[in-house]
Amino acid sequence: MANSWVNSAERIGSDLHLELSGPGGRRAALIRALREAVRDGRLAPGTRLPPYRSLAADLGVARNTVADAYAELVAEGWLTARQGSGTRVAERAEPLRAAPRVPKKAPPRARGPRHNLLQGTPDVSAFPRAAWLASYRKALQQAPNEVFGPGDPAGRAELRESLTEYLARARGVRTEPGRIVICSGFAHALRLLFGGGVLRGPLAVEAYGLGFHREVLAGAGMRTVPLPLDEHGARVDRLGRERAVLLTPAHQFPTGGPLHPARRAAVIDWARARGGLILEDDYDGEFRYDRRPVGAVQGLDPERVIHIGSVSKSLSPAVRLGWMVLPERYVEDVLAVKGEREAWVSVLDQLSLADFIVSGSYDRHVRRMRQRYRSRRDRLVAALAEHAPQVEVTGVAAGLHAVLRLPPGTEASAVKAAVWRGIALDGLGAFRHPDTDMAVSDGLVVGYATPTEHAYGPAVEALCGALPPPSTGDARP
Repeated sequence: MANSWVNSAERIGSDLHLELSGPGGRRAALIRALREAVRDGRLAPGTRLPPYRSLAADLGVARNTVADAYAELVAEGWLTARQGSGTRVAERAEPLRAAPRVPKKAPPRARGPRHNLLQGTPDVSAFPRAAWLASYRKALQQAPNEVFGPGDPAGRAELRESLTEYLARARGVRTEPGRIVICSGFAHALRLLFGGGVLRGPLAVEAYGLGFHREVLAGAGMRTVPLPLDEHGARVDRLGRERAVLLTPAHQFPTGGPLHPARRAAVIDWARARGGLILEDDYDGEFRYDRRPVGAVQGLDPERVIHIGSVSKSLSPAVRLGWMVLPERYVEDVLAVKGEREAWVSVLDQLSLADFIVSGSYDRHVRRMRQRYRSRRDRLVAALAEHAPQVEVTGVAAGLHAVLRLPPGTEASAVKAAVWRGIALDGLGAFRHPDTDMAVSDGLVVGYATPTEHAYGPAVEALCGALPPPSTGDARP
């Protein structure tokens, strides 16, 4: 039978794929295909269908076949036909939709999250649309013709040059454009480094971190060895024969706090003595509130550190742009894994970000969001002090989330209480490495950046109501 894309803005306003197959001839097949298009929402109520002649030509069928199919569906109530208005999908949407599947058992989150306090996402409503559009237009207008052809797998020179200046100024990174490789984010960087065999294990990681990153590493065949944490960050004195270590030294995720200066020096000494490598996830490096800026570890020894960053927190996770600042000896290997055509980031997005940085728009946006997030952090801390003084708040000197320390054994019940109040958040245990020997510490990881401004107050109020009441003696871990 026939397949056809009906493609005319004047006729139906969008592309429509109709597959004419099955028994009964083309008339019956067309009726079935149109019914299915209405059922699954591809033809919404009120959509005007093509004239008989046009659809017949597109499908390669007789005009009368289309006319008969339309007439049958009008008689059944699927379509309507009026003089001067053409044939349209009937407005009676309810009988035309397939009945929804009802689960036999309601899931735990049956009420649905009304308040999003998950970590890891900025306030997406604050995306600087006007400034980004200006940079995008400028990039598109000024782009040479060669931009639209095959390019450099390292990334556009304009972006690598702007990042060289920005990272040196804002993060203390020492590099040059030729040692920067553009990627689509941190997970992509891990896949390039480990999935392609550029680096090999075993790899030491922090005892608390993103499970998704551990899954990426496991998928690349990497064994991860957890390092315990304390108030000074990762216990780098526990490093042994690992070939590399992955750290979040600017703001440990999720427990919070920078890696102590003595431990920064110690991990560099370890890398030099062992021929090891440090992977620096510059998590939350831009958002600091109550302390002086903490520079990148990479600045201590550029040949022993791979510095990895992205705009997923500072700008938006939808802008799939990140970077690796590499020791010189790894650049060619990473580019070979990246390939001549695959795993690239949009060139126009790269040029837009380059202009966004050079024009000063990126700095202005980060400063504006730093003030907003600090205000939210302060509101959260004040509300907890008033309504839940038994809860200790930690990790809030920087970043986009807080850790609420809970009495032992109360984390699971607190997460459940939050769910039933319509709050989406994570328990601290969700980030714990399964092989760590650290003592268990109960807590909640609360992202205060995600809600929009008008939704933030109700979210904090709901959170305070979900926390466990003070226990006898106000026990804390």
